Amino acid sequence: MNNKGDSIRNVALIAHEDTGKTTLAEAMLFTAKATERLGSVDQGTSVLDYEPEEIKRHMTISSAFHHYVWADCKINIIDTPGNENFLSDTIIAIQGADGAIMVIDATEGIRFQTEEIFSYIDKFKLPLIVFISKMDKEEANFFNALREISETLSKKMMPICLPIGAGDSFSGIINLLTLEALVYKKDGSGRFSKGKIPDELKEMTKEYSEKLMENLAETDDALLEKYLEGEEIKGDQWLMTLRKASINRAIMPVLCGSGKENIGVNLLLDMINHCLPSPLERGEVIGHRPHTDQSIKCRPSIDEPFSALVIKTISDPFAGRINVFRVFSGRLASNTTILNATKGYKEKIGQLFSLAGKSQRVLEEVSAGDIAAVAKLKATLTGDTLCDEKNPVVFSSISPLPPVISFAIEPLSKGDEEKIYASLVRLSEEDPSLKLERDPQTKELIASGTGRLHLENTIEKLKRKYGVEVNIKKPKIPYKETIKAKAKAQGKYKKQTGGRGQYGDAWIEIEPLPRGGGFEFVDRIVGGVIPKNYIPAVEKGIVEAMQTGVLAGFPVVDVRVYLVDGSYHPVDSSDIAFKIAGSMAFKKAFMNAKPVLLEPIMKLNITVPDEWLGNVIGDLNGRRGKVLGVDARSKYQIIKALVPMAEVLTYASDLISITGGNGSFNMEFSHYEEVPPQLAEKIIEQARREKEEK
Repeated sequence: MNNKGDSIRNVALIAHEDTGKTTLAEAMLFTAKATERLGSVDQGTSVLDYEPEEIKRHMTISSAFHHYVWADCKINIIDTPGNENFLSDTIIAIQGADGAIMVIDATEGIRFQTEEIFSYIDKFKLPLIVFISKMDKEEANFFNALREISETLSKKMMPICLPIGAGDSFSGIINLLTLEALVYKKDGSGRFSKGKIPDELKEMTKEYSEKLMENLAETDDALLEKYLEGEEIKGDQWLMTLRKASINRAIMPVLCGSGKENIGVNLLLDMINHCLPSPLERGEVIGHRPHTDQSIKCRPSIDEPFSALVIKTISDPFAGRINVFRVFSGRLASNTTILNATKGYKEKIGQLFSLAGKSQRVLEEVSAGDIAAVAKLKATLTGDTLCDEKNPVVFSSISPLPPVISFAIEPLSKGDEEKIYASLVRLSEEDPSLKLERDPQTKELIASGTGRLHLENTIEKLKRKYGVEVNIKKPKIPYKETIKAKAKAQGKYKKQTGGRGQYGDAWIEIEPLPRGGGFEFVDRIVGGVIPKNYIPAVEKGIVEAMQTGVLAGFPVVDVRVYLVDGSYHPVDSSDIAFKIAGSMAFKKAFMNAKPVLLEPIMKLNITVPDEWLGNVIGDLNGRRGKVLGVDARSKYQIIKALVPMAEVLTYASDLISITGGNGSFNMEFSHYEEVPPQLAEKIIEQARREKEEK
């Protein structure tokens, strides 16, 4: 087999959840003899869904890599997740692809997530083949699915084959290019025989074949002229035109079959070779010189300096990190030194290998256009650029989707805090969509992700890989306290216990600052009523009182404090006495200045189909939300709203319930607003009870 770039295809398999995508990938590998048996997701024998969490849930959670050889081409498969909780992994991994196969369920057609994934195919301008799967299932309808993808995704969808039957009667396909019927054995072997087109399908076959030829002719002016003049056009010309049209995205070929029964898979393998581009055909990739805006073109040639993008990091407690990378230019051999240009760090390359599911196959060298992996790099993670030291370049990498749900993580056993954090950091190295932070106010360790299932899967991995068990709970809301009026108060601390006593006396005035104003301290002492060396102590006492709160123990914000008067004792006064006096004065003044609670308000952008608009807006109103506006996009509505954080801690799960999974959203912090009085009373009372219990 030729390993040059023109004989490589890097193909991402994409789909929404439960379309049979991984089952199809297993059939592709088996048909190409890359595996010895037809793996099954349902039976837990898939070579691609091999993680225990994937076997348990019967779904792809993390992108998997494999390869096969078909008609002298090496095809690298990237099997990506379809569940919305794991779409970050999908969109990052497909940066290594030159083409894609979108799998559509013949019984269900398009879902909301299908369109979301398709938008990334458009963004990356990837040539696409559509495979309508599960034709062996009851209620399978190829033509309904074809109509739906044409109306919803793209008018460029063009069938290359037609099914023979559906459901139990599904027995094969008709190739519209060769006008042959392929009838398969129903034993999963993929073996077929060529026969005549059934009489009942001849008219339909002729109609769809002519439509295919017309659409192909329209993509090539010279061919169109021949076609209109009735000249004979040979099969090779149609195939060449199909290849060119597919690679240019003028046409998106549509195939059909069954991965489980291994029907139609051989034609898919042929069309991958024929209709999806090689790295050479995809052309150069643009990067930039580190720390500059100077662009650099990296051509897919082995004669160019080496450059690659890391598209996946796998963290293993025993083997360490494994980095999967796509080579854009040059070549890389084992036991060499390269540059991580993203981090400015030199990395020593050990043994190179290719991934075959969870197995590894040793490589001596990897060349432009190929995908490979390497273990135990010191600093390299997903999204980093690896390159030749003398020719540094950095490629832009897509960011993971923003988190939409957060949980507080606490150890099941005392003393595990550091181990938990270190283990979660390791998991975040392989999962860029997992975000960790220590809330500076509540002191909780917060793990944020793209959905409840995402975080539940993280907790399961934490236990399996690192032996750490944790509890998860809703994070505490970081409320704050402030005032709405001016007030004045005295703080006088006087203590006499024999010998030297303690004396500090401070008068302060407080007033509210605009939201986000923070804290200001103004010294207005005149005449030395408080010596200057004690004034910082007064401020320190006020600051400490603000940190622990007055109403309910939440930090105080947006307050200006004037130190206006006081007195001191030449012997008994001290820093500690004035610190206590400042704290006492602040607490008194605060309670007289119309204190209120503030809560964080989140900005949500929610995308839902038209039919769910009313339900979602009604639900937002019930969450004390304010709808700012609604924008239409195709058959979807994008709702912009402001909602208190306390009302949307579980919104990722709630939106699924409201819309049946037909919606998505992103969320970010917006600002703080006053809590309604009746709710504030409950929050204050709850905070006081918790304090007493401690």
